[in-house]
Amino acid sequence: MTAPGWPTELARAAAGPVICAMVLTGLLSAWAASSGAGTLARVQVKISEAAVPMRGFSRQTETGPAHTYLTIQDLGAADELVAVRSPVAPHVVLTRRDGPTARPVVVSGLPLPADGTLVLTPLTDDVVLEDPARFEGSADVPLTLVFRHAGTITIEAPVTGPDTP
Repeated sequence: MTAPGWPTELARAAAGPVICAMVLTGLLSAWAASSGAGTLARVQVKISEAAVPMRGFSRQTETGPAHTYLTIQDLGAADELVAVRSPVAPHVVLTRRDGPTARPVVVSGLPLPADGTLVLTPLTDDVVLEDPARFEGSADVPLTLVFRHAGTITIEAPVTGPDTP
């Protein structure tokens, strides 16, 4: 047997959560209407040049770090290259250089300006493959570029002659 006042009790029990949901919906709507939520920025990058030059033509010169040539175009909002991975190297570092004669400095990220281009070479900002396995006999070196906003992009960078893009 049910008590005669069960609809009233049910309405009273549901009132709290319903009121909370209405208040939260109103607050979120007001926040979004006042631009508090911001806007989604389209982040898209394009790799227009990629190469990993051989370290040399003989086994004696195929040691040490390997440098890269990369041209990365930003087709939207500003972003940042925060890491690069490759199966041929246990460590990959990003370096910044203030000029061709300056020493490279390891950095945690390289900025990619909105609608701009980031050019990486062994003489400028660079991606350095440290202690890579021998790759000189390969046609390509896989590189996974990690961006703060655009996510990851995996490319096959052609192996080129020493010091050539």
